[in-house]
Amino acid sequence: MEQQTLLLIDGFNLLSRGYFATAYNRTEEQLTKTSDGLYTNALRVFFQKMFNLVEVHQVSHLAIAWDVKREETSRRVKYDFYKASRNELPTPLIQQYETLTKSLADIGVAQLVAPPYEADDVIGTLASRWTNDTDGHCLIYSNDKDLLQLLNSQTSQVIAQKKMETVYTIDHFQEEYGIHSSQWVDVKALLGDASDNIPGCPGVGAKSALPLIQQYKSVENLYEQLDGLDPKFNRYKKKLMGGEEMVTISKELATIETNIPLFSSFDFNELKLAIDDTSLTEAIKQLELRVNYKGNRVG
Repeated sequence: MEQQTLLLIDGFNLLSRGYFATAYNRTEEQLTKTSDGLYTNALRVFFQKMFNLVEVHQVSHLAIAWDVKREETSRRVKYDFYKASRNELPTPLIQQYETLTKSLADIGVAQLVAPPYEADDVIGTLASRWTNDTDGHCLIYSNDKDLLQLLNSQTSQVIAQKKMETVYTIDHFQEEYGIHSSQWVDVKALLGDASDNIPGCPGVGAKSALPLIQQYKSVENLYEQLDGLDPKFNRYKKKLMGGEEMVTISKELATIETNIPLFSSFDFNELKLAIDDTSLTEAIKQLELRVNYKGNRVG
């Protein structure tokens, strides 16, 4: 039996990166559109990247994970400051999201959303289920480093860096950081994340967060041993004491859910790659795109 590979794409991560890369220094009027006026600059990037990943990694199962609206996530409902600093999305990007979800449905690509959870949680749950239920590989496509907490012997993350991509494995992670992937969330709890408005511990930065977790294994263990803190970390003691509540909240916010009840009896056969060639040709033609798939030019 051939090795099975599940590809989980963080949908909005890919779509928005494609949008901003091709919209740089351009007005909305200068973005590529169809003759009917539909924006397509991000769609071409999305489709081509998706097809490239499927071919290069011999993907057998595929799903696109989407977020729910920011205000409707369980994290935002509980903590109103979460992601509160994010700007409104450009209209052409929203339009392309709507076009894309319809086009993916038309060509037979599975899309998953699970209110009130975020795309990261959907990816975390499916990656965990896949690892437990199969001996296949799981590839996560996203540049979001929060997802590094999901790495294991079967799960890797495809990360784009400049003009190349890295299949970042658990071995890479442990060599770079010297901790287990499950401890990444403890590092994030101390560091925080400005892009998501996760506070972390004020005054504890990159130079100290990782060494603290390397030595104390988790933030809970760190706080249990704070009275006898290693002298080399003494300069952070008061900061840690003052930031305990924020660190606890930050860990809660940064922890990816891996057991969404909606997927407790999920059938992975629903994600088997089955792109309909006729529908694909028609969808790409309607969008006036030209992409390569399986060595053929489509559109």
